[in-house]
This record gives sequence, structure tokens and C-alpha cells, in this order.
Amino acid sequence: MGAPNRGFAYRDQIGADHAGWSALDYLASRYRHSTRATWQRRFGDGEVLIDDAPAVETSVLRAGQSVVWCRPPWIEPDAPLVFAVLYEDDHLVAVLKPPGLPTLPGGGFLEHTLLHQLRRRTPNAGVLHRLGRWTSGVLLAAKNPTAHAAVSEAFRERRVDKRYRALATGRPATGTFDVETPIGTVPHPILGAIHAAASDGKRSRTRVEVVELRNDVFLADVWIETGRPHQIRIHLAAAGHPLVGDPLYTIGGRPAPDCQALPGDPGYLLHAAEIRLAHPITGERLVIEAPPPPELSA
Repeated sequence: MGAPNRGFAYRDQIGADHAGWSALDYLASRYRHSTRATWQRRFGDGEVLIDDAPAVETSVLRAGQSVVWCRPPWIEPDAPLVFAVLYEDDHLVAVLKPPGLPTLPGGGFLEHTLLHQLRRRTPNAGVLHRLGRWTSGVLLAAKNPTAHAAVSEAFRERRVDKRYRALATGRPATGTFDVETPIGTVPHPILGAIHAAASDGKRSRTRVEVVELRNDVFLADVWIETGRPHQIRIHLAAAGHPLVGDPLYTIGGRPAPDCQALPGDPGYLLHAAEIRLAHPITGERLVIEAPPPPELSA
């Protein structure tokens, strides 16, 4: 078992819509991953601050106040913490994220994340996009605010191309096909809501190119025009071809009615194989590749 991390301070600023609430009602309503009784214990242990002073659960909140939960150190789940550098200059760094390493803090992970490990060698690094915990491959980060702003704008304007390699079920009728199923939120028994295929969701577009047929599964290169959460998993499932081993998304792009799986559960094979963009400072065309693992190699 590893050593505890250093803990973390989760900070909120109270808006007008929560003015007049008690501190306990606010935290128990906003952060439902913990029970009301758990929040009461945290107040008793002095873990909750209002404007940097110890709070009691009956404290009445005012708009503009700062509410902080000082989470004590905890032992994080195990994750692979070693990654390779694929490209680096004074402005950008691209790394090969291993499967199993979360990109950003969340779900009990803080220091066992790519962002934290990257900042140990490049203190000002800021990741420019996210890969799912069990997705491997190229992840790009900026090393200064100028590069971060420029590449973020390129992402928003869809001037960054990303190619993924996936192993999906079934035999598609054509060698290439597009999926444009909207992606929104649907109910989930544990998390309350997750992203999935939804008729009232946001516009989403994915292009799939079959690379190799293997009995009842196929290898595909996947290009995403939009960057919705879990887009590739949802869109291939919506097209009738869920990723091999995906515990969550079934045909149609939604979880099964009795599904207890979480988005971060393992099983599927997905790899960010390539990213293409203009360098934010020089304008040079960059193509950064990460060879796929053996299971995803043609």
C-alpha cells in the first residue's frame, strides 16, 4: 500500500442562488458523493472553512463567500506513473499516456494523475485535452500561457486533428462510415448522470475507417470532429459496434438498464495514435505519433 498524498483543499464561491443556505445543506446538496452524516463529521473535525475561518454546519452563507473543504491526506488507487516523452520544445510537450493513468484529478485520484506527474518535470505544464483513464496514447500539454492559449483556440476552431485506433465488435457494412449521434446526459444509478447517446444532446461527429477485419471484430482508425466525453465509445456503440470489452456502452450508445459499470472501468481497447496541428509559435506543421499496442496493431 502506498503512502498518503498531501491532501487537497476543494474551494467553492457562493453565488446568489445559494445565499441563505446553511453550510451543511449546501455541501450535502452540491457534493452527493458523501452522505449528510459524513459532512456533519467533517464540520466536527474542523475540515470545513468559510472565508478561511472554521465553520459550523449551521453557518448561514452569503453570496461571495468562500467555502473550503480541507480534505485530509488519503491513499490513492494504484496507477502507472511512468510515461514516455514523444515531442518537446520550449512551448509544447507531448507524452505517451499509459492505460490506467487518469489525465486529471478526480474520483479519488490527485497525485496519481498525468497532470501531477507531468508537473514534477515541467512545473507550469497545462494539458490541452483529456484522454479517458484506460485510453492510451498521445496527450499534448503547453509549457507557457501563450502556447496554451493558441492551441486551445485551435482546438475550439477544430484546427487540431486527432486519430485514434480502436477494436470494435461486429462487421461494418462499409469500409468507412460517419456517426453523428448527439451526445448528452442520461440517468445512472450510481453517478446520477453520465454522458451517452441522447436525442437532446449536443451535436457530435465521428469518422470511422476500417483497418482490418478479424472474425467478429474489427480494427479501426477513428477521427473525431467534436470532442464530447467518451465520444468514440458512445458513437461506435451507437452505430452497433461497441468497443470490444467496453463494460458500459452497449448497442445504441447507452448503458444497459441494469448496468452498474462506471465510465472509468477498464476493459475496452482505445489508443490516441496521432495528433496534427500547427505549432502555436512557429506555425510549423506538427505530426506527433504514438505506435499502438500489439492488440491494436494491424
